[in-house]
Amino acid sequence: QTSLREWAYARSYDSSEQRARHLPAWLHHYNWHRPHSSLSYKPPISRAPLPLNNVLGLHT
Repeated sequence: QTSLREWAYARSYDSSEQRARHLPAWLHHYNWHRPHSSLSYKPPISRAPLPLNNVLGLHT
């Protein structure tokens, strides 16, 4: 539901290919930056243990 509401139909796309090109950016936002109420308004990535020497741990 969220992906349909916030990605697929949140805006008008000229084609399915254009919509598909925007999916990786939306997934990044959803998993790294979008607050989730079930996670105390933290993004899902906050649940993963990320050591500082891990590439994921360096993400801003």
